[in-house]
Amino acid sequence: MTSANAFSVVLVTAPTPAVARKLARAALDQRLIACANLVPRIESWYWWQGRIESGKEQLMVMKTRRTLLPRLEKLIRQLHPYDTPEFIALPLTAGNRRYLDWIHRETQ
Repeated sequence: MTSANAFSVVLVTAPTPAVARKLARAALDQRLIACANLVPRIESWYWWQGRIESGKEQLMVMKTRRTLLPRLEKLIRQLHPYDTPEFIALPLTAGNRRYLDWIHRETQ
């Protein structure tokens, strides 16, 4: 039985559904995540190079082990078209035991 704090939810935005699918597939193929939820058509507003920018993006919500975060971040940085891709890992404090066990089994 693994504690919830051994896992993270990772947020990554992508410019298109195709890019989000490519990133999700690559992370799944390498067993770095157990699941990726792709949330279409978000509108992002942000500071970039001294100006306020906005754009349409896809939000990826990925579930993984905390120990895999460095490898997952490296993969995202290698494949992502942005110079500075979003990669934010949120720690879990609780979760359904069976779901957490599933994440653990499906990641390496």
